[in-house]
Amino acid sequence: MRKSPSAFLFLASSVLALPVLAAGAAEPASSDPLEPVIVTASREPEPASAALASTIVIDRATIERSPGADLGDLMRFNAGIDVVRSGGPGQQTSLFVRGTNSNHTLVLIDGVRLNPGTLGVASLQNIPPDFVDHIEIVKGPRSALYGTDAIGGVVNIITRQPTASGFDVEAGSGRYATRQASAGAQAVGEQGSLSAAASWQQSDGYPTQVGDDADRGFRDVSLAVAARTRIDGLELGARVFGARGNTQYSDLFNSVIGRDQDFRNSAVAVDAGGQLAERLRSRVVLAQMTDDLRQNQIADFESSRDYETTRRLTLDWQNDADLGAQQLTFGAILMRENTRSSVFDTAYDVDTHAETGYVEDRATLGPHHLMGAVGYTHHETFGGHTTWNAEYGYALAPGALVTAAVGTAFRAPDSTDRYGFAGNPALKPESSRNFELGYRQRLDAHQVLSLAAFDNRVTDLIQYVSMPTTQDPFAGSNENVAEARIRGLEAAWEYADADWRTRLAASRQDPENRTTGTTLLRRAKASASLSVARLLGRQQLGFDALVSGPRTDVDAFGGPAHDGGYTLVNLFWQARLGGGLTLSARLENAGDKRYEVANGYFTTRRGLYGALRYDFR
Repeated sequence: MRKSPSAFLFLASSVLALPVLAAGAAEPASSDPLEPVIVTASREPEPASAALASTIVIDRATIERSPGADLGDLMRFNAGIDVVRSGGPGQQTSLFVRGTNSNHTLVLIDGVRLNPGTLGVASLQNIPPDFVDHIEIVKGPRSALYGTDAIGGVVNIITRQPTASGFDVEAGSGRYATRQASAGAQAVGEQGSLSAAASWQQSDGYPTQVGDDADRGFRDVSLAVAARTRIDGLELGARVFGARGNTQYSDLFNSVIGRDQDFRNSAVAVDAGGQLAERLRSRVVLAQMTDDLRQNQIADFESSRDYETTRRLTLDWQNDADLGAQQLTFGAILMRENTRSSVFDTAYDVDTHAETGYVEDRATLGPHHLMGAVGYTHHETFGGHTTWNAEYGYALAPGALVTAAVGTAFRAPDSTDRYGFAGNPALKPESSRNFELGYRQRLDAHQVLSLAAFDNRVTDLIQYVSMPTTQDPFAGSNENVAEARIRGLEAAWEYADADWRTRLAASRQDPENRTTGTTLLRRAKASASLSVARLLGRQQLGFDALVSGPRTDVDAFGGPAHDGGYTLVNLFWQARLGGGLTLSARLENAGDKRYEVANGYFTTRRGLYGALRYDFR
């Protein structure tokens, strides 16, 4: 029998009382935990509590205690985040932030854009968590600072940086014959640092679609290298990330036909920065991104193997001026992109260029905190587009901040929109305007409460439109015809001391397609999550729980479908064995629930995953 959200919230409130009672009985040895510092909200380092935008930080401790998880698994237990995976390990993962489309979230790795220029969805499933130090999620528009795609928000995946010389190795396994191993080495000296890491992941998987009875596996081999040095005040750095592998999946029209595809993802960046003057700092990043996907089978209705490839060269120049009570950030982003695709015998080879200039001003005047940003993007296809952000915060008292924000964003039509199946080169960009009110309160040294209300209106949404003069469903084109309005409320409460880490979050949203009057697909209207971690000497144990409401969807033939709500509970345990050894275990879907987040696609059943890590410093 499915438990109701009210029953879950009653259980959550009971569990949440435990750390509060424990804190009242005996004061912990250490007080306030280290507050995370983020760079994504304003492109400059700042405490997460000082950011005027709504932010989420998933730290390294959370990643380490979750063996067998991927990045989507780590993000789904947060308010305002819907994660949809089309089957088991390695299958396509889509991210819906605050009810916006999956291609309305900009995904970065160390600041390098990962969204491909073809279908617009970053390959989160191909990034091993072993490489990740933390994940920064900024909810709300950020096109003024980053350009296209940042309508729902920005996800910045920050890889691990060496702080001391040493090495680490890890190996793990779990259900569905899932295996993983990783190794890394770091060297830190007076002249700089150098690190290298490698990761291998493989799983036999399980049938992805209803009607399929064959396991669909996944294999990923990844490499990350980073180096930094300083020469006469000039800071130099280089980073390389690469992933190669293969994913098996079911055919869209006949799920018993197995297919597989090879993938290759890479992001290479070099940077240089330093002080140009006493109060002016400048930094330049040159980055090359590749996203390559190639099919290995030829279906009866195809004459060639499908492929999709994006190669993007980006030059990002940023300047930061310290003006006392004001911090001014300004710069430019130059992008040159080549996309090639052949899907269902529709092929294109397109070169695209875009240039973005931006300026941001942040000021603190007593209790008043202000941020204003303006960005202008010139795109080869549709010309110029201006976006902006205006944010204000008022400190009611120490630790209490009221915020108000309004901002705009856009998404440029990708190459598939313009030249793929039903392509339309005359498409306009999708645009949005978002309003938000927020409140943050530090209740005491260990507790923080945050509330947010938002209203996001997206216009000129791109949809496929059939020609009314023909009965052929494949005779049509992409058009800017739809409009969406997404209103929502979010709340979160966090508690942290020397022994406890607890987070309770809830979200209520109405993602409406105003053109049709229907709910946007694959987005839950209500969700709540609870995460509790308890430190007991050298051991840590706890759980992550998620209650998600029902959602609308379409079936394999485009007809209306409905996916019911579900409750998901994951248990975890971690033990530091001494001598640098750590043993971790995670029981996913402890209740063995059957549920769907994408209609017709299976999800993971109950499974135990474990890992042994050796860290020598």
